Amino acid sequence: MIQFFSGFRSSIISFIVFFVIFMFVSEFQRYWFVKINLIEQVLYGVFAISILLASYFNRSRLALAAITLLLFYITLEQSLPWQSWVFSHGQWLVLSGAGVLSMLSVVKDRGLLSIHGFYRCILIICVGLISFVWLDTADILIIKLTHIEHFKPWLKYLTVELPLMLFSFLLLWRFIKEKSLVTTALLTSFCIWLGQYYQLVTLPWSVLLTLMLMHYLFAIVVDSYFLAYRDELTTLPSRRALNQLSLSLGRKYTLAMLDIDHFKKFNDTYGHDIGDQVLKLVASKLAQVKGSGKVFRYGGEEFTIVFPGKNIEQSLPALEAVRQAVEDYKIVIRQEQRKTKEARSHKKSNQVKTVSVTISIGLAARTSKLTFEQTLKLADQALYRAKKSGRNNVSE
Repeated sequence: MIQFFSGFRSSIISFIVFFVIFMFVSEFQRYWFVKINLIEQVLYGVFAISILLASYFNRSRLALAAITLLLFYITLEQSLPWQSWVFSHGQWLVLSGAGVLSMLSVVKDRGLLSIHGFYRCILIICVGLISFVWLDTADILIIKLTHIEHFKPWLKYLTVELPLMLFSFLLLWRFIKEKSLVTTALLTSFCIWLGQYYQLVTLPWSVLLTLMLMHYLFAIVVDSYFLAYRDELTTLPSRRALNQLSLSLGRKYTLAMLDIDHFKKFNDTYGHDIGDQVLKLVASKLAQVKGSGKVFRYGGEEFTIVFPGKNIEQSLPALEAVRQAVEDYKIVIRQEQRKTKEARSHKKSNQVKTVSVTISIGLAARTSKLTFEQTLKLADQALYRAKKSGRNNVSE
């Protein structure tokens, strides 16, 4: 539950911040409306930057959403042959746009200039065709259901509101399940799209699209940062983030090097999938360290904790607490069931095994004239002593 809300937090914050900015822009129109011509001219450049960056960082869903919105804006602003048809079919337009955004929340990010990107373009076209067919089908259904008295009050919602509600549920489900900034950006675009259709939003499209694209750019930049500085498996800051922190540390700090005991043997016995689960478990326990400790995945089964402004005596209780927390946690492993008749007759309890892991910790405080790398080496040497003295302990 804690991990769920930890991952969900960034999405919620992003969603709230977007709508705070949106309300701010709506409230103070008099300050920017005189620059509306400049916004319209700059918008095409923002489109280009968003599509290029999204493609470069393999955020193809945002790239396709931006391309779709760009086609809409060009249709809105330019005298194109299909312009009158598009805007005379408002129901088709709102269903197609909402359907594309909800569909993009379901598919995975792939390279835009690949066969996967081509398939997604086909999907977008299919959404438009399905929306068109649905509108004709809904009219026929309404005629057939008119004679049923119980359905009469609801038939007016069948054509547009019913599919929009389904799209909304789909996007909200993906928003909650995926907990990513990409789905958050798609959800905010979806809200703006519906707000315009129902005339709840009165801002010019150039301003609305600029806000959407800025949210896309924010999602791309933040996701790229996490890709560079976060470990994908454990979600802890990576070794690169540790090196970055080392540049800002003061003269007083303590470093701890931690290693999962017998991890290679555990991996060989239970498999790499279980090994990955153990790494995530240990990482979640280490992330709860007290004493202002900052946790990093150093590499493999090794982790580093930095205590800025603390000496060994101040850091030791926090390290003992996380060591004990890891040792006390029992891991339930469901072993693969064998195919023999004899094995199938065994009780279910024989297929479940409870194990625990331990960690060894080496601790070193920075002293005068020692660099960060030298202090880290001392902590690594202390870790070696902890393993030599029986493991599952803290050594200075």
